[in-house]
Amino acid sequence: MAEKKVEKKLVATAGTFDVLRRPIISEKAARLSENNGVVFEIAMSATKEDVAKAVEVLYNVKPTKVNIVITKGKVKSFRGRSTGTQRKVKKAYVSLPADAKLDLSANI
Repeated sequence: MAEKKVEKKLVATAGTFDVLRRPIISEKAARLSENNGVVFEIAMSATKEDVAKAVEVLYNVKPTKVNIVITKGKVKSFRGRSTGTQRKVKKAYVSLPADAKLDLSANI
């Protein structure tokens, strides 16, 4: 008796679109894209598993590795009088398989 292998289809939910805020386009991100890497700004509450699932659902590519970094906001002065801080940003560095192509900088 042959068993049927059933593939689960991943479906994008409302929370999936909230995980990945925007792709980050910078010199470092351009260097990473040469080695199949992509950088995203993500929600502060997102985990590595959330990011991996969101990339798989939205771009149909299963990531091989996800690293997360939180950059603290810089202290800035406004017109020399008062000081304030910029917002904190949580970034996800996503490594993709060698055969996957995901070029986010082509639309700029």
